[in-house]
Amino acid sequence: MLESIQNNDFVNILTGRRSIRQYDEDVKISEEELHAMIQEASLAPSSANMQPWRIIVVHSPEGKDKLRPLVQFNTRQNDTSAAMLIILGDTQSDLYVEKIYDTAVEQGKMPKDIRDKQVAQILGMYPQIPRELKIEIAKIDASLFAMQLMLVARAHGYDTNPMAGFERDQIVSAFDLDEHRYVPVMILSIGKAKDEGHESVRLGSEEITFWR
Repeated sequence: MLESIQNNDFVNILTGRRSIRQYDEDVKISEEELHAMIQEASLAPSSANMQPWRIIVVHSPEGKDKLRPLVQFNTRQNDTSAAMLIILGDTQSDLYVEKIYDTAVEQGKMPKDIRDKQVAQILGMYPQIPRELKIEIAKIDASLFAMQLMLVARAHGYDTNPMAGFERDQIVSAFDLDEHRYVPVMILSIGKAKDEGHESVRLGSEEITFWR
């Protein structure tokens, strides 16, 4: 999918994105396509390539019922979307470092001596840093993934809406995950918009840029 996107198409993806709050309830997205979109979004950059994003895909009626009381004023997205994607940051992403770097060597993307040096540096440093910093790193990287997922979804013909209004202190344990390890970042609703939504206004670049 991504390989076939031309420059003009990408501009349309960026400028055509809308924040959607009501979806066509008849439009479903298969697990296969959701997996494909998540895989494509995982090309996002991350610190030391540790890829700390984790996703809870809430798409079943039972899952939606469990999530509904936890999303505050965003129940319309929950009720009408094809899925709600809970984006988490993994504060123990160092557990995957060796697997990631070993795979890079196996695929010829990294020499083994570079792999050994980088893995030793990461595993010698990361476990020692404060939890607060691990959370900050995980949130930044997971946010990059989430933005990329929104653009990927648009390329697949779907609409999204990012949400920060939910019960952060309950949502991880509600879906039977370790709330000490995983930190909630945001929720993305995904589906096919019931209406086009409204184009939003952005400040001009001259108002947000400092030249020195």
